[in-house]
Amino acid sequence: MEQYGFTIVEKLQKLGEEIQKQELKYHSKRVMVSKEFTFDAAHHLHCYEGKCKNLHGHTYKVIFGISGFVDEIGLVIDFGDIKEIWKEKVEIYLDHRYLNETLPNMNTSAENMVVWIYEKMAEELSKVKYQELRLEFVRLYETPTSYAEVRREWMINA
Repeated sequence: MEQYGFTIVEKLQKLGEEIQKQELKYHSKRVMVSKEFTFDAAHHLHCYEGKCKNLHGHTYKVIFGISGFVDEIGLVIDFGDIKEIWKEKVEIYLDHRYLNETLPNMNTSAENMVVWIYEKMAEELSKVKYQELRLEFVRLYETPTSYAEVRREWMINA
């Protein structure tokens, strides 16, 4: 039934009737999925003569690109699983924290932090049930227009 420019579903597709389980996997290609998160944190930079030498804060945005092959139902990884790893294993060191205190000894620049985040997330992804997952990139926005990025091939060839 067409109403107001959209279609109302009249019959919900049922597994085992209109579609079979073996049809859920459409292809066997590698696909990348992305998920982004935000966190608020304070930090300051050492040996730096700009504004960032003083204690200040940011609302950071981090984007993960994760690739893999689809499973038997057509998923690379459940977005909820990415969120769970982020919340329980990575964000706890970052959100509403003084980064100079919670991260390993480093200047807490976006360039240093993005590598730490990559390493932490890659370590945790290696433990999940999905096969052949690769963390392809991490992009860390310090401001809405400024970010640092690391890619898998750069980490391998470093």
